[in-house]
Amino acid sequence: MGRLFSNLYAHPNSGTKSISMFTGLIEEVGRMLWIRASERGTELQIEAPRLAARVSIGDSVAVNGCCLTVRSRRLDQLTFDLLDETLDRTNLKGLRRDGPVNLERALLASGRIGGHFVQGHIDCTAGVILFEQSGADHRLEIALSGEFAHYAAYKGSIAINGVSLTIAETLPESIAVWIIPHTKQATNFDSIKPGDLVNVEFDILAKYVERMLARYVPHG
Repeated sequence: MGRLFSNLYAHPNSGTKSISMFTGLIEEVGRMLWIRASERGTELQIEAPRLAARVSIGDSVAVNGCCLTVRSRRLDQLTFDLLDETLDRTNLKGLRRDGPVNLERALLASGRIGGHFVQGHIDCTAGVILFEQSGADHRLEIALSGEFAHYAAYKGSIAINGVSLTIAETLPESIAVWIIPHTKQATNFDSIKPGDLVNVEFDILAKYVERMLARYVPHG
């Protein structure tokens, strides 16, 4: 794990571009102001009173778990450019004005890792099947297509809307996680409901294992 972490951050004078990483611990729930097409492409602007003062142009910020680069900052407003790939693969295109978005700044090499390694590269969106309270906690169940089911493991890590969570159940066509009260209150899970689309990123370790095993599995 130490080698993996050290390889993710290049020395600032090395001439090598660093790779942004996140931990899945949300720092602020921002507010979507607008998303629109422009001569530059598609732009997204959010309001983030606490976070905006601590980021600069060019910094990476995970918005609902999707790694975006700050193009401009004005007071408590941050603006990002969105690629077509981002629009196709995430729930950002479906955001509504004043809708809540989970925000996290990229992890510093000296920072604490409280969740798990999250790249900010969304694998897919998933529909919320159920979000119900049980005692003080909530059970969140999301649909999972067969294309991605092999990445989900019982007790494994997963990022949903950028939040680091542990898979509690693997079902034939879905997975379930448990949301504690603090997580619900500190993220946009506080307003989630069945039918909503969430961004999903599977654990990077599962992807590396899949890629390595593919070298030894005969094809055809």
